[in-house]
Amino acid sequence: MNHIFSYIKKHRVKSILIVSLLIAYYFCLPKQLFNDPTSTVIETEDGQLLGAQIAEDGQWRFPKSDSIPEKFRQCIIHFEDEYFYRHPGFNPISIARALRENVRAGKTVRGGSTLTQQMIRLSRKGKKRTYFEKVIELIQATRAELRYSKEEILRLYTSYAPFGGNVVGLDVAAWRYFGLRPDQLSWAESATLAVLPNAPSLIYPGKNQERLLQKRNRLLQKLLGKEVIDSLTYQLSIQEPLPQKPFPLPRMAPHFLQQLSKTEKGKRHRTTLDAELQQNVNNILSQHYEQLKQNQIHNAAVLVIDVHNRNVLAYVGNTQTDKDHQKDVNNINAARSTGSVLKPFLYAAMLDAGELLPDQLVADVPTQIAGYSPQNFEEEYDGAVKSKRALARSLNVPAVRLLRSYGLERFRDQLKAFRIEDLNKSADHYGLSLILGGAEASLWDLCKTYASLASTLNHYTESSSEYFNNEFTEPNFLAGHKPDFGNKTTEKTLLDAGSIYLTFEAMKEVNRPEGNEAWEFFDSSREIAWKTGTSFGNRDAWAIGLTRDYVVGVWVGNADGEGRPKLTGLSSAAPVLFDVFDVLPRSEWFAVPYDELTEAEVCRNSGFLATSICPKTNTLIPIAGTRSCACPYHRLIHLDSQQQYRVNSSCEEVSNIQEESWFVLPPLMEYYFRNKNAAYRSLPPFRSDCYNEGDISMDFIYPKENGRISLSKDFNGQVNPLVLRIAHSKPETAVFWYLDQQFIGQTTTFHELEVLPEKGKHLITVLDELGNELTRNIEIE
Repeated sequence: MNHIFSYIKKHRVKSILIVSLLIAYYFCLPKQLFNDPTSTVIETEDGQLLGAQIAEDGQWRFPKSDSIPEKFRQCIIHFEDEYFYRHPGFNPISIARALRENVRAGKTVRGGSTLTQQMIRLSRKGKKRTYFEKVIELIQATRAELRYSKEEILRLYTSYAPFGGNVVGLDVAAWRYFGLRPDQLSWAESATLAVLPNAPSLIYPGKNQERLLQKRNRLLQKLLGKEVIDSLTYQLSIQEPLPQKPFPLPRMAPHFLQQLSKTEKGKRHRTTLDAELQQNVNNILSQHYEQLKQNQIHNAAVLVIDVHNRNVLAYVGNTQTDKDHQKDVNNINAARSTGSVLKPFLYAAMLDAGELLPDQLVADVPTQIAGYSPQNFEEEYDGAVKSKRALARSLNVPAVRLLRSYGLERFRDQLKAFRIEDLNKSADHYGLSLILGGAEASLWDLCKTYASLASTLNHYTESSSEYFNNEFTEPNFLAGHKPDFGNKTTEKTLLDAGSIYLTFEAMKEVNRPEGNEAWEFFDSSREIAWKTGTSFGNRDAWAIGLTRDYVVGVWVGNADGEGRPKLTGLSSAAPVLFDVFDVLPRSEWFAVPYDELTEAEVCRNSGFLATSICPKTNTLIPIAGTRSCACPYHRLIHLDSQQQYRVNSSCEEVSNIQEESWFVLPPLMEYYFRNKNAAYRSLPPFRSDCYNEGDISMDFIYPKENGRISLSKDFNGQVNPLVLRIAHSKPETAVFWYLDQQFIGQTTTFHELEVLPEKGKHLITVLDELGNELTRNIEIE
């Protein structure tokens, strides 16, 4: 050490010069050799290419590869630099030979660069090939050998070498020229690519084929001579044809690639997409698109999620339409009117709260609430319908009435907990139309929510009846990611497993053909819970289905919002849904979460908790359901000995009176219910000699309270009259009608009356012969 310090003191200038040269040598190599923009690339977990987006500079340049296939390694080394693993970055013998031959020829006929020097030249962006530039490349090459391993140098070279046209790097070249991953290339294909960077502007597939063939075969001959390949491999390899033109890169998930590039541009992504399933879904949507566009429906989207790990398995953001029909719009993330697809959430929430039972009758009658008048899709009414059938049939009126009962603000808070991003306005903004499509949500968020509900049920039955506190997590599309469902807890996350299970059971009922609901596409051997939805104006058609293992979501419509008459969830989206399920593995149905359900006695006719006077049946209900209401529709009545009339002690001996439980609906519900249920028996009338107090009720069928009515005209230009209608529990009773306190008529049995009021506000009054009175305010426009 003292000797060194003594030398420095004696030779200060020389020492400073040496240190300066060492520092310059250390820093002569840029910290980052390549900062070229790269393509955004998506692959399957096992490396199969799904799609790529060209780099910003217009080059197909994939991010640096992690490995180099052995065949290409052997080819590139034997063609470009046989001493690659033995030299320090330059080969003096090769340089001397090149100088000698170039001097003799008077021009550059041979290069003496190693692969390391060529890698440096690529990083220097094509500087002029002068001897001074060669010196710089040589110095930087030796520095690169100190910084990088041989493997890293080779990876950098193969990632940034030109392969003709705008193709840069081995990965892209393998796909563009052979449609294969680099590790799938044959010896002939590897040799073809190995010779291309030597003169990429002169020789590439489709140009100078003869020269390319000669160079490839000479390389294969060399590999044979070096015993890298055997004679049979050589003979077979030279028989392989050359590629004629570049293949297009796969475009299996263009909208997924587009979405990913917004935040992760220029990177290579191993994703959760299943290539076979993705292609199958692409084909299915393509087939349906040919039919849909006949009705001028041009856009659609499909999303498939694995329930267990929330991995996205298939992501098709649009049809193969054209620019005039918004082919680039990603409809998976677009906010659209939800139609009826939120109804199962309300059903489950009310089951969970103990405010609804699966077989409980709910009213399906003409309804007006604060000026809002919901209509069923078929524009018919059932009077009363089981809640699970109302959900299965997607009836609008019962849904609105249930939402009012449950509480609009309360349900809005429930949806907020599901983390549906586009559902971001207040309850007052949406109003009761929230349940019928008054809100917007994306296919992504809806599928995510259904997957979380299914996963909640799975986790509960697979564990010791426990929940996870982070069940409603985002779906994942990056391979290797493990979902964080949080910690186990005995407390439900949002909805209990029993309510979710019964909701899925109700959704499964849709699959069973019934009357004009017969579903021609459904394979009855599959158990699938599914829900369709159609937005106002037939702008959006939805179908979302789920099993224990998968959630499939479908949206169909026009991205510009144009509605079409035949665009419905049932006719447009559901066929796509079931075709997708047909290519998915079959799933077992959900296990019953017995710990969150209890067996209870309910009335057979009404579905409410049983009373002592109604016919009973046993069924599973949520535990909270044991606090729900007892049946209000059964009552004890007294009949004569022939059970034809009601009687009482004023007209019949007590010993002759028979007591019976009778199922009685309110008049308006009964009016519609008995038209759909032939077995329904109206309450028998009192015998004429009996004294009867009260027990008479009536209600308006039409018009609705505060209704605004426009009277139409017939073909002769005459204004059509307004038809007033009421339902009466005792139809034979005489009813007297008044318009603005003026008597306008009397009816019996069939209580309908035509009237032709003038424009303006009017009061309709109805009075029956027993003194019961009804009023209704209307406005004629």
